[in-house]
Amino acid sequence: MKKSKGFTLVELIIVIVIVAILSIVAVPMYRGYTQRAMASEGKTLLGSISSAQKVYFAEFGTFYSASGPVDSVLDVDSRSNKYFVNWSVTGSATGFTASTTGQAGTGVAGQTVMLDVTTTGEPSWSGSIL
Repeated sequence: MKKSKGFTLVELIIVIVIVAILSIVAVPMYRGYTQRAMASEGKTLLGSISSAQKVYFAEFGTFYSASGPVDSVLDVDSRSNKYFVNWSVTGSATGFTASTTGQAGTGVAGQTVMLDVTTTGEPSWSGSIL
């Protein structure tokens, strides 16, 4: 009797089913990880705004309101960012709220990252992809 080489059709179908099941589980998880990685750029941007706001508050006793990709008072320039370029910050005497939204055409388009800071409490992060 001659020994056959290769795989049977049943073995190939079993391998295809296993790969399909792994793909169904892995792809959504991967997308979530990549979105959170992209969101770290937004958190970094808001963190630099927060540091600049603390310096401004120490000098003037109030928080500054601004927006855009560039602000010379806070010394923030986000034009080199890939995912989060535009931002806005609303300040008062007791705290500020900063937010940024993902650029169109990226994996985080329309997603927001927000930071609320008060003079009496801990900073609070929120957003749709944190």
